[in-house]
Amino acid sequence: MRLRLINLTVIALLIFSVACNNAGSAAAAGADSAQTAESQQSKDSITLLFVGDAMQHEAQLDQAKLAGGGTHNYDGCFDLIAPFIKQADYAVVNLEVPLGGGPVYRGYPCFSAPDSYAKAIRDAGFDLFLTANNHALDSGDKAARRTLTALDSLGVDHIGSYYDAAQREKLVPFVKNIGGYNIGFLNYTYGTNGIEPKEGMEIALIDREKMAREIKKTREAGAEIVVVTVHWGVEYVLHENENQRKLAQFLIDQDVDLIIGSHPHVIQPMRVERNEKTGKNVLVVYSLGNFISNMKTGDTRGGALVRANIRRDANGKAYFSTADYDTFFSAKPTGKSDNFRVIPSWMADKVPAGQTDHWRIFNNSARKVFDSENVAVPAIKH
Repeated sequence: MRLRLINLTVIALLIFSVACNNAGSAAAAGADSAQTAESQQSKDSITLLFVGDAMQHEAQLDQAKLAGGGTHNYDGCFDLIAPFIKQADYAVVNLEVPLGGGPVYRGYPCFSAPDSYAKAIRDAGFDLFLTANNHALDSGDKAARRTLTALDSLGVDHIGSYYDAAQREKLVPFVKNIGGYNIGFLNYTYGTNGIEPKEGMEIALIDREKMAREIKKTREAGAEIVVVTVHWGVEYVLHENENQRKLAQFLIDQDVDLIIGSHPHVIQPMRVERNEKTGKNVLVVYSLGNFISNMKTGDTRGGALVRANIRRDANGKAYFSTADYDTFFSAKPTGKSDNFRVIPSWMADKVPAGQTDHWRIFNNSARKVFDSENVAVPAIKH
């Protein structure tokens, strides 16, 4: 009799445990569904935010390891600008380093960065990482592929490079529902510093025929707004060239809505252009410069962010509405426990005393270009 009672008790406990687990799973599923529903709930407007090149030079690696006591720790790199990044509905960054996995990491000219660097960028509020750039194959196909799995493990979106051509065909187009708006993103680079893939790694190169085809596929997949991010231009030149202008016009003719550029490591103008065929406005940003780096010349010491506002007209059609910009500075560490730090313009008082002249040189030069050459893209008013 006693054995029977014990068995009945065990059975009852098992039933109770299963019920609790099922209830917990149902609650978790309900929470996930609620979160998904909230992210897709239609908003009156959404804000997309873009920054330029996230670099990782040798000095940055050394300092992060020093700050982390032997492991690469990036605390403090983005703490000042992160609250602003997180205000956007969706934020995009150009990750210009492979995540090689170590144990040895490298800076210029053939980069390889630790996963903790990408994690710090994610934690700063970035949702989409661009991986089509001239440093994508710096550490070979294996590291380029590992970058994709590392970004997957961090739970962030990424476009521009793919395990092989078949995966690119499968994953492109990438269309994201952001606040009830279906936004399509594409990413291309002019090249990979002459390094060719040896094991079939696929990097999305600037190829007008492929670009036109993928833009069309993105529209057909339901994208209301199409954003094309392009790694192009001439390094260290503050003005776009004829090739950039021609490619921008080609993309406008393909009916894209936003064109966002990177690569020169300095800022270049931002303009709202008119699509003469459709009559709609298109945002063209030629270069956002560096997001964070150890570059030393005046114009490379910082970069810009741009915000694009997306709305619906009276008929419910999504369109690019307005854009604005701001600047920031990549400050170098001043002590053993400090990291390189992105300091936004509205916190210029945080720039280390010995670097204020560098900040003024960068910011005055950038603002001069923007003030004289931007079209319908004003500075943000804080």
